[in-house]
Amino acid sequence: MIAWWQIAILTLYAGYQILDELQIYSAMSSPVFAGLVTGLVMGDMKVGLMIGASVQLMVLGVGTFGGASKIDANSGTILATAFSVSSGMKPATAVAAIAVPVASIMIQTDILARFANTFFAHRIDKMVDEYNYKGIERYFLAGALPWALSRMIPVGLALAFGGGFVTNVAHVLNTSWKWLGDGLTTAGAVLPAVGFAILLHYLPVKKHFAYLFLGFTFTMLFTTLFGSVQTLGTAMTEVTKKFTANFNGLSMLAMAFIAFAFAAIAYQQSTALHDSTNGGNGENGATAKKNTNEEGEITDDEL
Repeated sequence: MIAWWQIAILTLYAGYQILDELQIYSAMSSPVFAGLVTGLVMGDMKVGLMIGASVQLMVLGVGTFGGASKIDANSGTILATAFSVSSGMKPATAVAAIAVPVASIMIQTDILARFANTFFAHRIDKMVDEYNYKGIERYFLAGALPWALSRMIPVGLALAFGGGFVTNVAHVLNTSWKWLGDGLTTAGAVLPAVGFAILLHYLPVKKHFAYLFLGFTFTMLFTTLFGSVQTLGTAMTEVTKKFTANFNGLSMLAMAFIAFAFAAIAYQQSTALHDSTNGGNGENGATAKKNTNEEGEITDDEL
């Protein structure tokens, strides 16, 4: 059961996250952050981060251009995390059964918010013609209301009235329809790979394929190495209680440092290329200046 104060906080956050995505830009509008906030509110941050990270990977290659609408992964993450914690549904199942359908359905509320904002846009146009700067500011701020309500209303209603329904669905998926629950769990686990595939489709992989191969190679090597070290550490803790070292996450930390090193090398190379290009232009300009007389005519030396 979801408490009223949890519904209130998550509803307000649902309204804030779309405003942050459009205007504020504090990075609180990503699925990972949505999972973190919802997990903290619901009392299970681990589940929140698992669902948020899965949805984040799923939408890595998904973007929007101009006035186009895209799936609302943040609202899907909020509801999936809240119902997963409250009903005991597996995180992977919640991603496939709740996060993805909700994110797709919320496209319609996004379109409704855009449509409602045309009223404020026309009012701003009128204020511009009248040189009414206060009116421009007023209608600009008022335009945030349809955007916030487009997320707050569906998320709030789903949290308030959908808890019992989701609990029953989770029970059925874990009992009589376990085959369907296992299928949704598998689908939820595969979705992050789909996100990676979409991202790789748009990235210049052919141009930087060497980095791709190196990344996979280092990942496999460090995962195997630190996995063995972690297994050894677990065995040591069973031998002596004084051994308290924790090797979790070392492989990801090592990969992060390697990725940073590659990024720094690429940045230095691009900066050096840019400087050499500008320097070359400067030398050519100086040479051309030397080969012209005071009247700007080309001398015989240059010919």
